[in-house]
This record gives sequence, C-alpha cells and structure tokens, in this order.
Amino acid sequence: MRTRRIAVWAAMGVAVMLMAGCRVESDKHGNGDNVTISTPFGGMHVKTNDAVTPESIGVAAYPGASMVKKDNDNGSADVDMSFGGFQLRVKAADYRTGDAPDKVEAFYRTEMKRYGDVIACRDHSSVGTPTHTLEGLGCDEKHSSGYSNHAGSGELQLKAGSEQHQHIVSIESDGGGTKFGLVALDLPGKNGHED
Repeated sequence: MRTRRIAVWAAMGVAVMLMAGCRVESDKHGNGDNVTISTPFGGMHVKTNDAVTPESIGVAAYPGASMVKKDNDNGSADVDMSFGGFQLRVKAADYRTGDAPDKVEAFYRTEMKRYGDVIACRDHSSVGTPTHTLEGLGCDEKHSSGYSNHAGSGELQLKAGSEQHQHIVSIESDGGGTKFGLVALDLPGKNGHED
C-alpha cells in the first residue's frame, strides 16, 4: 500500500536535508534492514522488517490475514525521527485477507474505537458521520496536518485519534479478497485542532 511507502520516503527525505556532520549505520537483520542516521541536531532510525505487528501499531490483527510482501519490500516499516523539537513516528504494515472489504471494515471500525471516534474517508472526503473526530481529525488535507498518504482512488480509510496522533486503516478490494494497510502516525505540532 502506498501509505507506508510514502511515509518512509518523506521521512528519509527530511533526514537527508538535515545530515550535516552525520553518521550513518546500516545493517541487515533477518528479513529487513535497520538504518540509523545521527547528526548533531538529532537523528533518525528506520527499520523494515517483520517486527512491526498490528499490536505494535496499536490495533489487533485481522483474523487470518497475512502480511503482504513484494520485491524489495518487507511489508512493514518503523520510522522514528527526532531533530530538536521536531519528532515524527510512523509504524506501518500491509496485509491481505480472503475476506470481503466490508468484513474488514466492520472489524476495524470496532477495533479502532479505543482511540475515540472513527471516521471513514474516500478521496479526502468524509463517508457518513461523524465527519471529524472529537480531537479534530478529518478527511481533508487541512485536518491531516499537511500529511497526505495519497490513498488510491476509491480506497476507504478509517481514521481515529487527533491530527498529531492518528491510527489509519486503508482498505481496498483485491480480487476475491481485501488488501489493507495499518498505520500509527505521530506528527509534530500542537495538540488539538486549529483552523
């Protein structure tokens, strides 16, 4: 799914711009890579391996789903950036199940309620009600703190949390089943919602 890939590349791009006097360490562990970038201003740690689980993202695993892996893609990523007061954290993983999208949606609508209101989005517009969480998270770019995961056309996203602390499940039909991506996103910024 595009959500994880775009988040990882955006985080890496910001880190490259801030790398004056940096140290880079890279090593391969099992099915993934670990990269650590340290600078006088802060650092970044990226892990791409099977260690990112639904539970580490903060949601339960959909029963019977399996992680989606493609060429040079381990199916998950954990990005942690800290430069001065700027902190960004992204955990993401892609999965597939033989069940229909509506069953996956029903499961995650219930599962994500632990983070408050759950909203549904398609093409950056609300689907049904509520249209915003009590914490101010919405479907439009303005209510995503400028973060865009460029969801595919028609892809359904369930979101819960605030603008700075989000849980997102992207759901799309995949042949006779469903592909879905799980994301925990901690963005820099003020707590709460401001227009």
